[in-house]
This record gives sequence, structure tokens and C-alpha cells, in this order.
Amino acid sequence: MTKHSKIPLSEGEAEVPKARGATLIERVVRNYDLVQLTSAPIPENLVPPPSKRRLYRRADEVVEEAVVSPVAEAPMAASAPVTPQAAPEVVVGEVLEAAAAKPAQAVAKLPEPVVFKGARHTVNRQHLRDQGLIVPESTVTAVLEEFRIVKRQLLLNADQLAQQGMGPAAQRVLICSPHPGEGKSFTSVNLALAIAAEKECEVLLVDADFAKPSVLSMLGLPGGPGLMDALANPEIDAADCVIGTDIPGLWVLPAGVATTSDTEYLTSSRTRTVLDHLVQGAPQRFVIFDSPPALAASPAAALAKYVGQAVVVARCDKTAQSSLEDAVSLLSACPNIQLILNAVHFSPSGRRFGSYYGYGG
Repeated sequence: MTKHSKIPLSEGEAEVPKARGATLIERVVRNYDLVQLTSAPIPENLVPPPSKRRLYRRADEVVEEAVVSPVAEAPMAASAPVTPQAAPEVVVGEVLEAAAAKPAQAVAKLPEPVVFKGARHTVNRQHLRDQGLIVPESTVTAVLEEFRIVKRQLLLNADQLAQQGMGPAAQRVLICSPHPGEGKSFTSVNLALAIAAEKECEVLLVDADFAKPSVLSMLGLPGGPGLMDALANPEIDAADCVIGTDIPGLWVLPAGVATTSDTEYLTSSRTRTVLDHLVQGAPQRFVIFDSPPALAASPAAALAKYVGQAVVVARCDKTAQSSLEDAVSLLSACPNIQLILNAVHFSPSGRRFGSYYGYGG
């Protein structure tokens, strides 16, 4: 066998007694002087007592700071009494009345159409023929054909003006002339007779020549209160002054009693109200005013602002151009002014209305 011998110990090792129960690591630390490599001991006065140390759940989250009693745990706080929750309030829907049960709001009613109820009088046909006027229910004449052309243009203009929003004024036409004796009343009556023949129209012929009315005498109708009476007296309804005729669709409103303030009455606010009332609810009604001559009396210029069209009658062998221009200037309140040349015996185009029916002479 191999002979074993003890390894001699150094002097330091011989002096250090072998510690009983020391672990291998502890002996290595002592034997190889590894104590100097450990961290320095923490002074006791810097270490907080266990009762004041913080408790950590995670390295980045502080749970709480509690004071732990070394003898007994702190008593738990008494839990607050639980208040029972109130039952949810039940909202009962309000019972509403049916819409049909409530009174409907009053709908604005349209004004009632104005209907003329004046007594009807017979128009003397022979008297019309003697004056060269249109005779209803008679044969076609040159005069009738000429005024058919004129009325067609006026009715067409009236429709266009109504579409443009002119209102009741679109249904009114003023017939005028620069001077007396140029044919304005002749034109007014014939035009009214021609329009009355329309199947879906009626015409109201207004005698607005207050100083020298002539419409009633030309038709052979009796006199009575008229337009000027309704303007001067608010208690008089102009519709009640209208005279009926036996010619279907033809009504006549007399001039009434003349005053010294005819023009002032015509320019008052009541005039428009009276004139609008005459066509209220009757879009098929056409109103023709036979006014005094524009250069002889002022009512023509006053009436011009109430109509949608004005027709100036000029006599070919009498009316001067300067007079015609002055008359048109006075009627400038009317937006649409047209001219009729009266008493023409020669036509450069060879036009002779009525000749096709044998009455072209």
C-alpha cells in the first residue's frame, strides 16, 4: 500500500481551531480569507424596525404602508351597513288624446267669389247696328273679325301677366285716346262685345268717363249708381251697382255721379280695394275701362296704375304724333301699352277682314 502522511500546516492554520459544524462554504471563506470580498455590514441604527417597513407586491407598485403590531393585528374597520337599493321607478306613459279628437285649426278660407246679381236689361240690337257696333248673334262682319284679332292679343297678354304674378291687375284693360272723338268708346264697347262671345270668359265694361259717360247710351241701358258712387261712399258695394244684360257674359258698371274730386278718389287706397273686389274669385272675368281722353282729363293717368294693359286709340286722319306720344307718356304707370289705329281705309298689305264672309266692304 501506498504510505500516506499528513500535510504540514502553516503556522496560521495551526492556530485556528477547526470549527465544529461549520459548512464547507464557511470553512472556505475563513481558510482563504474571502471575508474581505463581502459587502460591508449595515449599521443597526439604519435598519427600520419590522413594524415600519413597506410591503411590496411588485418592484414598481406600493401596496400600502401598514403599522404592524408585534403583539396583535389591528382590528379590521367595521364595514358600513349596506343600504338596500330602492326599486327602480316605473314611469307610466301619459295617455294622449287622439289627434282626431282635438279640434282642427281653422284653415284660412278663400274669399267667396263675387257674383253679379244686377237685373238684366235688353240691349237694342238695331241700335248697335246703327252705330256700326258688333251685333251679337248676327252674321260675321269686318268689324267683328278685326276685334277678334284685338281681343285675342289682349287675352294672351292677360294670361302672361297673370303668370308673372301681376294679380288682379292682369285682368284689367284701360281703353283711352289722346283727344275726344278718336274712337275710344267705340273700341271699348266693341271689344267688350267680342270678349263676351268667349265660351269661358265674361266681361265687365266700366264707364270711367265720369264727366261725359256714353257707354249706357250706346247700349241702350238705364242709368244708376256706379263706380264713382262706390269710391265716394264706403257703404256702397260696387258689385251691387253692376247692371246685367241679355247678352251672355256682358256686364256693365255705370260711371256714377261725377264729383269735383274724381281724380283724388281714383288715387285713394280704396280704389284698388274696390277694383280687386270686382274680380274676386273670378279669374275668367275681364274688366274694360272706357276712360276719358288722356290729354283732356286726368282720370286716365290715375287709372293707368290699376291695369295690366292700356290701349291707346289713335284716329289715322286726326291724331298727331306729338299728341300720341304725350298720351303714352301720361299712361306710363301701366307696364304694357298698345296702340290701335282707327278709321283706316287703306291697307298696304291688302288686308280686308271679313271679306271671306262677304262683308269686306
